[in-house]
Amino acid sequence: MKKILNDPKNFVPEMLDGLLKAHADQLSYAGGDVHCIVRADAPVQGKVALATGGGSGHLPVFLGYVGKGMLDGCAVGDVFQSPSAEQMLEVTRRIHGGKGVVYIYGNYGGDVMNFDMAAEMASMEDIEVRTVLVKDDVVSNKDPEKRRGVAGMVFAFKCAGAKADQGGSLDEVEAIARRALANIRTMGMALTPCIVPQVGKPTFTIGEDEMEMGMGIHGEPGISRESLKPANEIAERMLKTIREDLPTASGDRVAVMVNGLGATPPEELYIVYRRVHDLLTADGIKIHRAYVGEFATSMEMAGCSLTLFKLDDELAALLDYPARTPFFVQV
Repeated sequence: MKKILNDPKNFVPEMLDGLLKAHADQLSYAGGDVHCIVRADAPVQGKVALATGGGSGHLPVFLGYVGKGMLDGCAVGDVFQSPSAEQMLEVTRRIHGGKGVVYIYGNYGGDVMNFDMAAEMASMEDIEVRTVLVKDDVVSNKDPEKRRGVAGMVFAFKCAGAKADQGGSLDEVEAIARRALANIRTMGMALTPCIVPQVGKPTFTIGEDEMEMGMGIHGEPGISRESLKPANEIAERMLKTIREDLPTASGDRVAVMVNGLGATPPEELYIVYRRVHDLLTADGIKIHRAYVGEFATSMEMAGCSLTLFKLDDELAALLDYPARTPFFVQV
């Protein structure tokens, strides 16, 4: 294992310490736990607060989107592990500004259990919590309710965060998060595994000339292991699969995200985006915004994901709303 670190046991706390020292104007700890990250100006009184959480190893998700116009706090677990209910409760207490809290996070068993427990404990302290699960990984399950949450959650953070910043009620913020997610689909593919520092070996093995279509961000198996295909074919297959689940037609507006998983050069991501752009515009679909880069990674995994977000007027306006976090700036 070749990584720039000290003791693998300290990988996450040292990363968090460095991140908060680099962005002290935007982020702070909730209480004394380095795993509880909040906006530096939290709580924002009179505003619905938004919180997320999940395992480390996915930067910028999850904590990278804490800031003005997006999230108010994030509970951070160890690499690929859920944060505890107590950590999520501590974040909830710190960000609550009197109008309730909306949890938005990926549909993973450990997260669901711990976040539900945190919500129950928060209710005992008269903090109303609503939960919105992200389930955008289109190939992870035929049942939409059992799908994984992946890169599409960034769009949900953006729209819900904008609605909250505009003074939306708890009902309104929850509703817009759900409406956004109903119009978001993602599919990914991987070329290489990653190494969890405390494990010290690859999460899976794959041949030099192979790729895995549909792989999850923790190395969950995809839908097929096959020989590596050209970028155009990869883009076409991901887009076709997404559009079969999220129908789009001429005149529709979408936002497109081509996301790197940690070790894919941006040049390669733009080659994928080029083909997606050409296919959509040829069908008369307007691309309202394009996002190309790393938004939800898997340590040093090579590969990418494609997310399509079908927009209406309100969702487009919320997507355009200004935001500023350590990893996301929109003016």
